[in-house]
Amino acid sequence: MNTVAARRPDSVRALFWAFSRLALQGFGGVLAVVQRELVEKRQWLTLEEFVEDWAVAQIMPGANVVNLSLIVGDRFFGWRGALAALSGMLALPMVVVLALNVGLSGIADQGVVQDALRGMGAVSAGLIAGTGLKLMRALRANAMGKSVCTLLAVLTFMAIGLLRLPLIWVLLGLGLPAMGWAYFRLLAQYTNTRA
Repeated sequence: MNTVAARRPDSVRALFWAFSRLALQGFGGVLAVVQRELVEKRQWLTLEEFVEDWAVAQIMPGANVVNLSLIVGDRFFGWRGALAALSGMLALPMVVVLALNVGLSGIADQGVVQDALRGMGAVSAGLIAGTGLKLMRALRANAMGKSVCTLLAVLTFMAIGLLRLPLIWVLLGLGLPAMGWAYFRLLAQYTNTRA
């Protein structure tokens, strides 16, 4: 499987406009859009790179996709790329949100608007679930193994979604053992390749 992306952005400007486009396409969750755009369409990242960068973006404070824009921008153009990608993620959406706020402030409490927002939330959840299934292909190359990753996903869903445990306890209870297992497996792989 290809572990190095085939392409890179032509310029900082291209990075800015790519992330502006991503930000304007997303509503309530842009994971599906970002994965398709960066991995499949532009081929700036491999699926494995995307999964690794997304994992780092999720543990950083702040919005996941904003963190990802910083990571990707820095990868290609250093601090200038990080600033361009971040600006792309925030500038045009901020203008759109401010315009919508001014234009729709009088009708926000109407039932039709509330129903439309609920419908958009359901679509967003479906997009995220579909992208999660698509990203499972990257687990073949994961050091922990597909079955362990699947078990962790199920346990995490049960802990947060069903038992409503606080995230910090789920991270400590499942995340720390998972990190230990990954470290053990990577160390074993490294030792086997050196032997």
